[in-house]
Amino acid sequence: MSIQDLIRPSIKALKPYSSARDEFKGSKDNLIFLDANENPFENGVNRYPDPQQGELKALISKIKNVPTENILLGNGSDEVLDLLIRMFCEPNKDNIIILPPTYGMYEVLANVNAVETFKVNLSYETFQPQDSNIIEAANINSKILFLCSPNNPTGNSFEASTIEFLLKNFKGIVVIDEAYIDFAIEDSWLGKLQHFPNLVVTQTLSKAYGMAGIRLGMCFASAEIIATLNKIKPPYNINQLTQDKAMEGLRKMTLVNSQIACLLDERGALIKALEDVDFIVKVYPSDANFVMVKVDDANKRYEQLIDSGIVIRNRTTQPLCDNCLRLTVGTEEENKRLIENLKTL
Repeated sequence: MSIQDLIRPSIKALKPYSSARDEFKGSKDNLIFLDANENPFENGVNRYPDPQQGELKALISKIKNVPTENILLGNGSDEVLDLLIRMFCEPNKDNIIILPPTYGMYEVLANVNAVETFKVNLSYETFQPQDSNIIEAANINSKILFLCSPNNPTGNSFEASTIEFLLKNFKGIVVIDEAYIDFAIEDSWLGKLQHFPNLVVTQTLSKAYGMAGIRLGMCFASAEIIATLNKIKPPYNINQLTQDKAMEGLRKMTLVNSQIACLLDERGALIKALEDVDFIVKVYPSDANFVMVKVDDANKRYEQLIDSGIVIRNRTTQPLCDNCLRLTVGTEEENKRLIENLKTL
């Protein structure tokens, strides 16, 4: 498979914008900067940020064991996903494939870019990709297959053998969205980047790292793919405050790992408690920081919890999720209050 053959011709021919901070590569010590029309009065944020986020990428590279040339950062994972669609999908011609029930932004971003969405539902009850159906549904204009693993909203991870089959047989880019990978038993696919040129892995600081407010998404792929994404990303897409806060958080991995361990314990306790709630028909296994449950009447139970001061996600309108609610794992006190309220409904 040639990645270059998958990239839109207009993107391949694009000459990227060169910002002032891209053009100057030397040391910044003892220099007067009069190149970017910035306000010269120092206040901590009067200068443009590093457009390539070099220091932050070096830290991520160390934590993830992935070379910096294989990393692109985005304003949340949504920007990364949007860039991937724009890079590979010709508007009003190409399509992406998604596996409902899944993260809704894949389809939204495709619609924004005038790209068609093909849908191949996950298997009933097990929520695993139907690999042969996916390959059958694809055509020569199917450029990207989105796999959310662990999956949102079902919480399960996809089987490694199925993902490998799709990587080998889908004639396009396979994007594995690993927003919840830190809560899963299964290993990340980051270690497989060198084996599959069409593999792209996305992760985020919004979940396990506790930094949803700074909006930082991470894309890991071949140097070839990352180089092209860098051509089309906005020049200063990661602001200085986000870069500073991300580095501050990533230097506290002991705290991050402690919080992950706590959430995993709370997830287990929450699942056990949910199984004793009368109107919950089924509690689905989870590799994420949330649990999906099937109830007798999702709309009714959702409104009852709202009235009790607890906000959850009603997923009953999603394929295969009839009467299903998605419950985020909170603190011990929050989970206790949730269970107490559920048992009084």
